[in-house]
Amino acid sequence: MTTHVQDFLAQARVVTRDLRHRGLIQTALRKYETARDRKKAAFNDWQSARQAAAETKWDAINHLDTYLAEFADKMEARGTQVHWAGNAAEAREIILGIIRSKGARSIIKSKAMTAEEIHLNDAMEKAGYEVVESDLGEFIVQLRHEPPYHIVFPAMHLTRDDINELFQKELGSASTREPEELTMIARRALRRKYITADVGITGANFAIAETGMISITENEGNARLTAALPKTMITLVGIEKVLPKLEDLALFLPMLATAGAGQTITGYNTMYGGPRQPGECDGPEEYHVVLLDNRRTELLADPEQRDALHCIRCGACLNVCPIFKNVGGHTYGTTYSGPVGSVITPHLRGLQDWKHLSGSSSLCGACTEACPVKIDLHHHLLRNRRNAAFGEPSFFERLAYRLFAFVINRPGLYRFAKEAGRLTEPLQKLIRNTPLDPARAWTGSRDLPPMPEQSFKEWWEERR
Repeated sequence: MTTHVQDFLAQARVVTRDLRHRGLIQTALRKYETARDRKKAAFNDWQSARQAAAETKWDAINHLDTYLAEFADKMEARGTQVHWAGNAAEAREIILGIIRSKGARSIIKSKAMTAEEIHLNDAMEKAGYEVVESDLGEFIVQLRHEPPYHIVFPAMHLTRDDINELFQKELGSASTREPEELTMIARRALRRKYITADVGITGANFAIAETGMISITENEGNARLTAALPKTMITLVGIEKVLPKLEDLALFLPMLATAGAGQTITGYNTMYGGPRQPGECDGPEEYHVVLLDNRRTELLADPEQRDALHCIRCGACLNVCPIFKNVGGHTYGTTYSGPVGSVITPHLRGLQDWKHLSGSSSLCGACTEACPVKIDLHHHLLRNRRNAAFGEPSFFERLAYRLFAFVINRPGLYRFAKEAGRLTEPLQKLIRNTPLDPARAWTGSRDLPPMPEQSFKEWWEERR
């Protein structure tokens, strides 16, 4: 059985050598950056907007207990059933319990990264329910039996030819390369699912404490249909998504659209406050909101890194990350990829098992600069590395550090090692990146720096 780091390295080797794949991703992200910068310029002061957003999230996260209670009370006052899930297993059981109680058979689901986080689709399918993703990108990767590639763009790694071939195979459609026709093929397949679905499941972009309402942002209108047509609606939302006031959306909705997709505002922005009220023409007869912790409160208890909970899942840090652009989204092997995923995954799933993600970074700081809520991402990656070093190191790590300490604390031995390194440099060049090379993990993709002809100590003694 391979470890997470072995899987990461194996997949990274494959993807980085696939020039076509890398070209697709980098071309798409260059187009995104152009659109994003154009929309950022429309803000009166983008940096001031970032600061205001960061301060709002700071208030929300540092008073999370108060705002969550306010949010839950106001939702329940309008007939919503609010559930508290401490971990992934509890959340799955709550949702499956609701589905069983309604005697449901078919479920339609809009985009929800929290559902990916707790592996909800797998649980529902194993329980015998039909589950269909209604977001176009999510629908495509579901047909391919893949997880989403990107937080915002689940199928960004696929071309129209890939999608055409998939639809022909899975949906029996005619061949076409036209994006509009491909969209209509998916639309015809999905519309029947909306009508027959017994339960609709959504995620949430924000949860407003002041009004007790869920805010969902989308570009296709599929979440509206997911919420409006089935008799029962379930929203799964991480507890960190709370915002204090309704007016905060005036800042966060355009920021999310700009940072996430290079848009002025996302196509559909909808608020949900409860089940259908008397006189309303649509909406669910029964509404459930599941508030998911899943180790978020453990991160909240860390004063050094709790601002990672400010994340609004815009994907901006992924879009500028040189590592993501080269290794791709699936290589990370976890729900949240890129810089923010590398920061929070060790907290959500275990530091020692996932510490390699924090090491898979250039530490260039582009992620921190791009983050609309000013999360100190690249420094958090360093903090994860530091914290991982205080954990239980592997046998080889212990051996390497002991050898280093033994040599560095003996000046004569250190000088001997230095001279031996100079004398054997021609041999090192011969065995570089071969099975005999002790530094093969490094030299497989980089060159070792040449030994200097003169050390600093030698130079200093010569000057004296």
